[in-house]
Amino acid sequence: MNRSFTELELEAYLDEALSPQEMASVEKTLRSQPALLKRLTAINGRRDAGLHTLGAIWRRHRVSCPTRQQLGGMILGTLSGEHAEFITFHIERVGCRLCRANLEDLQRQQREAQADATTRRQRYFQSSAGYLRPKR
Repeated sequence: MNRSFTELELEAYLDEALSPQEMASVEKTLRSQPALLKRLTAINGRRDAGLHTLGAIWRRHRVSCPTRQQLGGMILGTLSGEHAEFITFHIERVGCRLCRANLEDLQRQQREAQADATTRRQRYFQSSAGYLRPKR
């Protein structure tokens, strides 16, 4: 099925801000519609020439995206309620894939660090068990 895409959708495609299904739909349509490819090339040319709207600059530079430090603070529960709510909204409702990937990476690192700490504690205990004397 070939469909027409808006300028905004094509901009989002260039910014990789669409869902995976929408990205695939644009790519499939690009292969079968040379006119769409020409439109996309023109949009990209305007962007490279420095002709931007405020919204395009905002999206391209990901102004609303939290930093990894802020995402880490959310995992640790150190952010204010409003800030944590914004990050949750940004990831779950807006669907920012970059922030979701960063959050998942930080969560994975935290799980690995916890597993490493547990293993390290067990090794310390096992290596020093013979040196511990029972109380008399």
